[in-house]
Amino acid sequence: MKDQEEQSLKQAKRAGKRTAEEAERTAKEQERKKAYLAKEEAIEKAWKARKTKHAEERTTEEIEQLPRDQARKDAYLAREQATSKAQEARKLKTKKD
Repeated sequence: MKDQEEQSLKQAKRAGKRTAEEAERTAKEQERKKAYLAKEEAIEKAWKARKTKHAEERTTEEIEQLPRDQARKDAYLAREQATSKAQEARKLKTKKD
């Protein structure tokens, strides 16, 4: 009888130990999951911040680019007009001669 009682006690201890280990594993797994999710959230937050900053910079660059483009167009038109006037002047000079 003692052997059966001892064996039952051992089995009960093993079962209790397994239950405790399982609970510990579950707790560690939940902690790892929580840490992973926090890390992913931080990465996504940083990515969104970079994306927003980049969009703002791009908008600023586009706003600054508009006057430069207009100045380039104006300069091109002025050169074309000067060339046209010079050609016209040469034609008139050639006709006078």
